[in-house]
Formats: sequence, C-alpha cells, structure tokens
Amino acid sequence: MKKALPALFLGVTIAATSVGAAWAKDAGDLRVRLRGIGFMTETDGTTDALGGAARTSDDYVPELDFSYFFTKHIAAELILATTKHRVYVDNSSSGNLDLGSVRVLPPVLTLQYHFNPDGKWSPYVGAGINYTVTYGASTGPSVNDVKYSNEFGYALQAGLDYEIDDVWSLNFDVKKVFVDTDIVANGGSVNAKGTALDPWVIGLGFGYTF
Repeated sequence: MKKALPALFLGVTIAATSVGAAWAKDAGDLRVRLRGIGFMTETDGTTDALGGAARTSDDYVPELDFSYFFTKHIAAELILATTKHRVYVDNSSSGNLDLGSVRVLPPVLTLQYHFNPDGKWSPYVGAGINYTVTYGASTGPSVNDVKYSNEFGYALQAGLDYEIDDVWSLNFDVKKVFVDTDIVANGGSVNAKGTALDPWVIGLGFGYTF
C-alpha cells in the first residue's frame, strides 16, 4: 500500500473540476473536519553502537482539523491527533530489540491552494510545518529507560473535498510528513539519533463549514 501512496498523492490533485455548480468556499469560512486517519511510518535509522534497523508500528486514530479560508482559493489547515507506536531495532549485534512504546502528538499546519472552490469537487494541495511532540514513553524488555526528542519537520499535502450541501462535505486527504527524532536508551549506551519517522497520514471524514 505504501508503494502506491505517491501515485495516490498525485492523483487527488487532478480530480475533475468540470462538475456542475455546487457550493462555493468563501473568504472567512471556517471548515471543521472529523477524520479517521492511518498514521503509517516509514522509519529509517540505526543505533550508533549495535547497528540494526529502527522500526515503528503504524496506528489508526480519529483526528480533528480546522481550515480557515483567507480567500476562496487560499486556506490554512491545522490538524490535531495523537498516536501510539511500538519501537524496535531489528538485526542489531544484540539481536532484535524491543524499546517499548511512545505516544506522538504531531500537529501539522499547512497552507493550501484549492483549485475549484465553486465546484462540487474541489481538489487542493498544500505544504507546511509540523512539530512532533513525544510523550508517555514506556520501556520494552530490551532497555531500562528510553527517551525521544521533540523535533520540527515539514509536510506536503493533497486532498479532495466533495460538497454535500452548503455546510456539509466529505473529505479525503493525504499528507507526507518529514520528521526525525533522537532515541536515547539505557542512559545513552544505546542511541539511534536522527531516526526518520516520515509518516504518511491518510484521512477520510466529514467536514462542517461555519
């Protein structure tokens, strides 16, 4: 599925814009969405002493987001969600390591361009920043303690709104977030610094426009 996501990411940007008139997006509109998201990490990292390859589990959670329209074409979106991930180091010199689990709060703020704001189908693209906050870390059987750094990253986005009526809409959204974290375990004897998480965030849900 992850191999197909880049094509999907591009595909939502070329959705048909010739469908009959529907309900326009306007400057000053606030659209609130509730989506279900898949948070699928593409982890890349290794430990400095034991080698191996870092790996994290995926998660599926509800997500709340807010889009404010400065013009009918230009909007800013903020998403809020928290996920939980198991963290491993595979094939290290000490075997496969289970570092435990960690919760992640990765708010993403993007600036979007909406291609067909007056149409029933309205694709958009966006780019922005995120700040990934880690919390609630618990240790696995392979370590005594573990810490994760909080880091800034950036994000790319593509999505599609389908206007049901003048306030309700359906939404499909894809984001690629690029962010690293430093993992320090056992008082620094096990380090996986600069570990890339780089998740795909795939969302489907409803929106309401005020």
